[in-house]
Amino acid sequence: MVSLGIVVDVYASYVAIGDSQTEGLHDGDDKAGFRGWADRLAGHLAAVNPGLRYANLAVRGKKVGEVHAEQLDPALAMRPELATVVAGLNDIIRPGYDGPAVIGHLEEMIGSLSSAGTKVATLTYPDVGVIMPIARRLQPRIEWFNAQIREIAERHGATIVETDRYPVCTDLRIWSLDRLHLNTLGHTLLAAGFAHGLQVPGSDDSWTRPLPPRRAPSLPVTVTREARWAVEFLAPWVARRVRGRSSGDGRTAKRPELSPVSVQPADVPAEGPAE
Repeated sequence: MVSLGIVVDVYASYVAIGDSQTEGLHDGDDKAGFRGWADRLAGHLAAVNPGLRYANLAVRGKKVGEVHAEQLDPALAMRPELATVVAGLNDIIRPGYDGPAVIGHLEEMIGSLSSAGTKVATLTYPDVGVIMPIARRLQPRIEWFNAQIREIAERHGATIVETDRYPVCTDLRIWSLDRLHLNTLGHTLLAAGFAHGLQVPGSDDSWTRPLPPRRAPSLPVTVTREARWAVEFLAPWVARRVRGRSSGDGRTAKRPELSPVSVQPADVPAEGPAE
């Protein structure tokens, strides 16, 4: 397709691999089904090419080595024209993090797909210390990870959505209450970011703009919010780690095979969720 003199790829098939963000947690629920940024990106693509077929192999809780071992070969077997590879955060936030090993897995996945003729897109991570102050000590890992991802993307011609460059990506209004997963607004913005990076017709950089200003929460509200987060999310996460369990145990991919996509409205809400 030619638009304003720019040649734009119109993808006929798209496979998403990764963990809970790509599965779409907190954009919907387990009963009704999760949508998420990858499903929303597929909607952007299908609006341009109604013949698009899409698969999502992501499973929550997976570390990057598991994503590599369980999802790369099925993705390659589908011979997709486009793939997104987003993983590594589950490794970064755990004790025993091995940065070079994580980057090695990502390079192998992105390189293998690129060598097979697939266009690959990935991302950098925003400052987790802003989103989750208790995790501020992890920011050096994030910065190193992001630098390595940029180098991998350059080597393999991958598109990269640089979420660490835009303050909106650390606005708590785009994150769910657990602060590990995007909410519906966040998934919508990230899908728009991928569409913009891939130059999907109709996309633009509006996803990078700050949300409307709001009054800062009072100290009592902040303290209550922190206490609720610790009880409802931090404690269960630590308990799973102690037991050696994962939120993805026993789960399988929600869209294991390429199939047609139903286009749904994907308007970005004007405001984030209320306090």
